[in-house]
Amino acid sequence: MRVESDVSKGKAVDTEAVVGILNKFLRGELSAVETYRQALERLDTSASATELIENKRSHEQRVEMLTTQIIRLGGKPSEGSGAWGGFAKLVEGGAKLFGEKAAIAALEEGEDHGLKLYRDRSDLEKLDLAARDFVERSLLPEQERTHRVTSALKHRQH
Repeated sequence: MRVESDVSKGKAVDTEAVVGILNKFLRGELSAVETYRQALERLDTSASATELIENKRSHEQRVEMLTTQIIRLGGKPSEGSGAWGGFAKLVEGGAKLFGEKAAIAALEEGEDHGLKLYRDRSDLEKLDLAARDFVERSLLPEQERTHRVTSALKHRQH
């Protein structure tokens, strides 16, 4: 376990714990990219496709940023989406069976999950100041934006 001092808070920071939390966020982002990719394969001619493509790009950028941060800390970035990868399979099945409305509803559910991840105080408190700042200033605002877009798409369909 690598421990570094976070001078601003006057306490030690467990770098492995920080990397673990960032990897949890990375797995969520990898799952989001996979889910959007699969939904777009089914909905590429949809009126919503442009907004969904932009959301997918946002998640791809977050994958890159998280990967960079994890490497900077000396960690090994997760390569797969883990348990949330199964969520992408659910969306794919829903899009095939029920169409655009079901796919967008499932995407919004994934965006809800992302918001919960980035707002989880128990994880944020374990991060050092730099990592917390990165999450709160770079990742969370983009997650809130992609959530708003997906939510608006869902409500437009009703």
